Amino acid sequence: MDGVVQAWVDGWVVSRGAAPPQREPWGFTVDVGQSAQVSRHVFDALGDGVDEQAVRKVADGVTGAGVWLKVFQDPGIVGEWLGEGWWVDPEPGFLMTVPLTGAEAGPETGVPDGYRTRVWSVGGVTRVLVAAPDGSLAARGQVAPTGATAVFDQIETVAAHRRRGLGSFVMRALQTAASATGAETGVLAGTPAGRGLYESLGWHVEAPLTSAKFVGPDAG
Repeated sequence: MDGVVQAWVDGWVVSRGAAPPQREPWGFTVDVGQSAQVSRHVFDALGDGVDEQAVRKVADGVTGAGVWLKVFQDPGIVGEWLGEGWWVDPEPGFLMTVPLTGAEAGPETGVPDGYRTRVWSVGGVTRVLVAAPDGSLAARGQVAPTGATAVFDQIETVAAHRRRGLGSFVMRALQTAASATGAETGVLAGTPAGRGLYESLGWHVEAPLTSAKFVGPDAG
């Protein structure tokens, strides 16, 4: 999908309330404004198209803790490009997409008896909540449509409530909401744990994703 990285960045900043992305020759810089993530540099090439020298140059210019790199290549490869002070998540993420035609399973069906669901939208972001019978969190997720694409974000099923169809329910409810806005393609950055769920719902892997954080040369 052409423009998938920009689509992900544009939707992610809406979902998280981050600053509008700044275009760079190699991708995007996003200011997040949190101590654990001050800003992030997102490279817009995928797989073998990622420019090693560009990644090295950007990484070498980072001196402050809390700056992240998002590179759409395997961590085993990207990790070799980064110098002292970088922590690299050893597990790859996955940039994934899905057509939003034929959205199914609205929020009123699909959860076991006793669970409570709620869907609401604020500031262009639609959120889905599934509460357990005791009122605690069972599952959640949110989606940020930005025109023809919509970014699915912060999808979570609490461990004690897995294998009950709650993750599928949340994803389908978000898909329905995104499709209703006119979005045609869903985009997300998934974890290895979530990949199986997403693929079972028709999502396709576009590229692996490396997440690296600068912690400083003296962080141990």
